Amino acid sequence: MSTPATGGRFQTAATLTHESAKAALDAGLSRIAAGATEVDCAPLTQFDSSALAVLLAWQRAASARGAALGVFNLPSGLVSLARAYGVDTLLTFRH
Repeated sequence: MSTPATGGRFQTAATLTHESAKAALDAGLSRIAAGATEVDCAPLTQFDSSALAVLLAWQRAASARGAALGVFNLPSGLVSLARAYGVDTLLTFRH
């Protein structure tokens, strides 16, 4: 993950798979605890269903802080995966 940008936004890494999910989860939770309210998924090119689990966990963490987490630039393949698993309605994302 890159460092947070202004406005409380952070970016995912290029890869978010089972192998990197725990590190990504922890990094994002730290950013959310520090006040981040947006995640930019533009760098994300390699992913599996673990990416959905991480995004949902980040959204729950933001919600627990009384904030919404905006998810931006979600790759179309990940949107399709979310629809296939029936969790697309749980994610707040913008293309």
